[in-house]
Amino acid sequence: MRRRELGAAGGALALGLLPSARASTLDSPLLAFTEHLPPLNFAGRHGEVQGFSSELLRLMADQAGMALELQLMPWPRAVKAVAAQANHILYSLTRLPDREGRYRWVGPISERRLMLYRMSEAEPLPKLRELRDLQQLGERKIGVVRESAAAQLLHAQGLRAGAELELALDDSSNLRKLLARRMDLIAMLDWGAAWHLKQQGLHYTTLTPVMVLDSRRSYWYGLHPDSEDRVVHGLQAALDQLRRDGRYAKLRGRYFS
Repeated sequence: MRRRELGAAGGALALGLLPSARASTLDSPLLAFTEHLPPLNFAGRHGEVQGFSSELLRLMADQAGMALELQLMPWPRAVKAVAAQANHILYSLTRLPDREGRYRWVGPISERRLMLYRMSEAEPLPKLRELRDLQQLGERKIGVVRESAAAQLLHAQGLRAGAELELALDDSSNLRKLLARRMDLIAMLDWGAAWHLKQQGLHYTTLTPVMVLDSRRSYWYGLHPDSEDRVVHGLQAALDQLRRDGRYAKLRGRYFS
């Protein structure tokens, strides 16, 4: 989720910087709120908001002739910030049925494929075709981010934290544990796996996909439900143009191939 220039790396963003619930106009920049979810959204070395979704939104705003500021913060705060005012933007947001009426949608940003991986050099596993087949894994440990959609999905299949599931605060921690052979498998987005491996100086083929856990949804930008038509339609038209002229594909290639 990604793109204000007021990146809150290390908690630098104070609560007092959140905008009030006053009426919004385009006399001021659009405000977009996101969380740390590389490579889609993350804080750069100097605190600036980076990532595929962030850079894409900047291109869209520029194409539409709209000023834009991006802010990075914990997800619950980002959700509250967007709810405070029309024309505020939340990203990268999975489009779910229970969220449909809570936002106006611009997108999609990208597909969302949640994968289960093992180390490529590890012993092959039994063929897994459906989520219920996860019960065949026995005592093998699966690394997953605490309170994530992946954790909820695996818990719904009867897998338990502290037993089959190894919980961590973020994907990078889980990947380090997998590389150190402290767990057997890891649940991660394919984009995230490729990006985190690259940070470790490793190729994507270091991991082997075991199964697709979920690929039904996509990532979107979600706008406050009272957002103006000219903002929603302007950003959507800009995204459509970026896809047509090749700038979307060029940007995507920088983050994942």
